[in-house]
Amino acid sequence: MTIYNVLLGYRHACMSGGVKHALNPDPYRGRFGNDGPAYAEDVRDLIQTATSGQVAGFLSETIQGVGGATPLADGYLAEAYKHVRAAGGVCIADEVQTGFGRTGTKFWGFQNQGVVPDIVTMAKGIGNGLPLAAVVTTDEIAKTMSRRLHFNTFGGNPVCSAGGRAVLRAIEEDGLQANSLEVGGYMKKGLLALKDKHSVIGDVRGQGLMLGVELVKDRDTKAPAKEETLQAFERMKDMGLLIGKGGLLGNVFRIKPPMCINQHDADFMLEVMDIALSEL
Repeated sequence: MTIYNVLLGYRHACMSGGVKHALNPDPYRGRFGNDGPAYAEDVRDLIQTATSGQVAGFLSETIQGVGGATPLADGYLAEAYKHVRAAGGVCIADEVQTGFGRTGTKFWGFQNQGVVPDIVTMAKGIGNGLPLAAVVTTDEIAKTMSRRLHFNTFGGNPVCSAGGRAVLRAIEEDGLQANSLEVGGYMKKGLLALKDKHSVIGDVRGQGLMLGVELVKDRDTKAPAKEETLQAFERMKDMGLLIGKGGLLGNVFRIKPPMCINQHDADFMLEVMDIALSEL
């Protein structure tokens, strides 16, 4: 979670702007478990003690991607946004990985937290492989760009823009958000069954087709099983399954397949993961 702060001269004439990082609202490893408002209190304290009291903005993913497919603690964004807006900042949602129906329940990840950001950034899924990204904001914020020089060499590329429109049509016409909910739910149920079978799995988390499986040496200490993760990662590759790996400690399988995946594909993934974990 990142706060961009502008330190105003009327309070701290000798200070400059900067970037501050708030406490990670991680329900599995975080200090406050799944207590979102407790983590948001850290945002308030950070604004009060590490900035002038006036901030430019607050940027966060709505489910952490490279950070291990980690959902934010319940209620976190609503409280964090309240503190940021009270300090004059805008709230920015990074929907590069969570957007376009991947979570199944909602089209945008931030909707699962019951908030409306001021700015939304999106990419990757918007182009389905084409180099395409976009920023969506309010009229009020967008108008400020008329007073600034803004230049983008590839902005508005007509081929990529047409591709983006086709992606939106496919998501709607092929029911890909509903498929993410259905197949993602089936997959998560299977992963939870694997957790019951393999003690090396410490946590299964996520929504829709954005899931994470965290491996640990001991469920009580949560010591990261980095070597075991790498071994299973390579073994699954040898059996024909390519899967992401990430997390701060390098011990999480990041499962974010194409949204057209079906139940047969999910069964294959679960079978291969079961074999790989059984060989540890």
